Amino acid sequence: MSDLLPSSQPSLSGAPGIVILLPVVLSDEGYGAIPEILRAEAESCDDFFVEELRTARRFLRRLIPGFDIDGRTWWQIDLRSPEMLNAFRSSLLAGRTIGIMSEAGCPGIADPGQELVALAQGMGARVRPVTGPSSIFLALMASGMNGQLFRFNGYLPVESDRRKRSIRELESDSARTGCTHIFIETPYRNDALLDAILSACRPDTRLCIAIDITGRSEDIRTRRVADWQRDKPNMHKVPTIFLLSA
Repeated sequence: MSDLLPSSQPSLSGAPGIVILLPVVLSDEGYGAIPEILRAEAESCDDFFVEELRTARRFLRRLIPGFDIDGRTWWQIDLRSPEMLNAFRSSLLAGRTIGIMSEAGCPGIADPGQELVALAQGMGARVRPVTGPSSIFLALMASGMNGQLFRFNGYLPVESDRRKRSIRELESDSARTGCTHIFIETPYRNDALLDAILSACRPDTRLCIAIDITGRSEDIRTRRVADWQRDKPNMHKVPTIFLLSA
């Protein structure tokens, strides 16, 4: 259970507000992946709780020309802020409609918005997800790897020895269970992570590198580690998803 809603705290069953989870484009070229229904859902929101204010406002202005930015209440998600958390609770109890937005992709998946969703669920509020692009699932779809058993591991350790140990553990688990392991890195550290994978994994392990999904330079390829060692991709400072299957 979320730390924001301790198990000892009673649920406020039936909070009248609604939470709508609004996906954001993965790239400037990715607006075609946004469903038409998202426009109406965004228009219905009174308050927005978002990972990054500037990104969210820019997205909605482009998606909905003339969107009334100033007529809504905006909060940047900061889970350490009692003021922000109290505003979220108050909005739900007042019957307002809240939109939650990630920096990119689907809120609640590898995103701090999940804590607010947990809080809303604990209050008995209605939570409605809107379909949209997720780099994690799009990469898995295109990888050809096991889509029935997979795990998203988030960020691997930065320290070199711990990172290699973590990669070897994921490879071993994949070989044993057939699980596809998915992970990400801060874009400027992509090359360092790839070097760690190529030095830690067996030559026949499959590695999918999904670069700039939905963007102009999109490149999603699954190859053996031995093949990647001979031909590394250019992904410095470009959003990338890594998938491993032994």
